[in-house]
Amino acid sequence: MRVSDFDFELPEELIALRPARPRDAARLLVIGPAQNALEDRTIGDLPSFLRAGDLLVFNDTKVIPARLFGTRTRGEASAKIEVMLHRRVSADEWRAFLRPAKKLNTGEIISFPGGLSATVEEKAEGGEAGLRFSLSGPALDAAIASAGEMPLPPYIARRRAPDEEDLADYQTLHAAEPGAVAAPTAGLHFTPELMAALEARGVSTVRLTLHVGAGTFLPVTAEDTDTHKMHAEWGEISEAEAAAINEARARGGRIVAVGTTSLRLLESAADAKGVVHPFARETDIFITPGYRFRATDILMTNFHLPRSTLFMLVSALRSTEEMKRAYAHAVASKYRFYSYGDACLIYGGT
Repeated sequence: MRVSDFDFELPEELIALRPARPRDAARLLVIGPAQNALEDRTIGDLPSFLRAGDLLVFNDTKVIPARLFGTRTRGEASAKIEVMLHRRVSADEWRAFLRPAKKLNTGEIISFPGGLSATVEEKAEGGEAGLRFSLSGPALDAAIASAGEMPLPPYIARRRAPDEEDLADYQTLHAAEPGAVAAPTAGLHFTPELMAALEARGVSTVRLTLHVGAGTFLPVTAEDTDTHKMHAEWGEISEAEAAAINEARARGGRIVAVGTTSLRLLESAADAKGVVHPFARETDIFITPGYRFRATDILMTNFHLPRSTLFMLVSALRSTEEMKRAYAHAVASKYRFYSYGDACLIYGGT
C-alpha cells in the first residue's frame, strides 16, 4: 500500500498542548460496532460501552526524562548536542537519536551536566547512534533523571517548552516500570474515579509492559508500506498476565486494549488461535490493513498523525476509508489531537 493513502488534513490549532482536566473529561469518539456508526461522548462514559467480564489491558511503562542536552568538545571547538534516548541495550548502553548528528564522529564523547558523559560507539542512518555511558545501572538511571527532561512529543515541543506540569501530566495512572521515552497516551485519560466506575461495572484489568521508543514519532519516509522498517521496542507479559487474558476471553469477555502499545504487545504474544503466551523480548510488529487481529476486540486510542504507522494500525482494525471518515468528523467537531488530546473507542471490524 502507498503511504500517501493514509494522509489527511489536520488544522494545527487542533493539536492539544495540555491535557483535559480532569483527565476523564476529555472527549471520546466511539466508532462502531456498526459500520460508519459514530457517537460523540466523553471518557467518563467509557463504562457504559463495556460490560461485565470485559478486560481492559493497560501498559504500565513509565516515561523517563529521556531528552538530554550535552556538549561535544574537539580541541578549542565545542558543539551543543541534543540526545533523545529511545532504547536501552545494556546497563550502560542506549540507542539514541542525536541532533545535530553530523557534528559527532564515532569515538567522540558527549558531556552532560552533573559529570555524566557518553561515548559514541557507532552511528546509523537518521541520526541514530549507539552510546556507552560513563555510569551503569541504577547510577546511570539516577544521572539521567537528574540531567534529563521530560521528552514531550515533537509536535508539542516545537510550540512550548516542558515544565513542571508535564512531570505529572505525561505519566499514566498505571505507570510503574521505568523505560519509556514516550507515554502510552490512551492511558493518560484514566483517573481513580473512572477506575472505580469500571470495577463497579464488572470490568477487570491487567497490566503489561511495552517501553515506548522515540521511533513512534519518526515520520514514515518510505513511499510504500512494504519498505518501511519499524523500530523495535521491549515488551513483557508474565505468565499470570497471559493467563488472565486467556481466561477472560474463554469466559466470553472482550479484550480491550488501552492504547496501540498494549495492542501491539498483545498481537505480538498471540498465536494463530488467539491464545496469548508469556512474552519477554523486543517486538517490531507493523500492523497495516489486511492484518487479522488475534487477541484484540476493542481499542481505545488517541488520534494519530497523518501517514503514521499508528493511523495505519487503526485503519487495519476497521478500514482506511472508515477511519478517514471518523477523523474528518473529529476535525469538523473540533476534537483535540495527539498525545494530550481526546480519544477514540474503536470496535473491531464486523
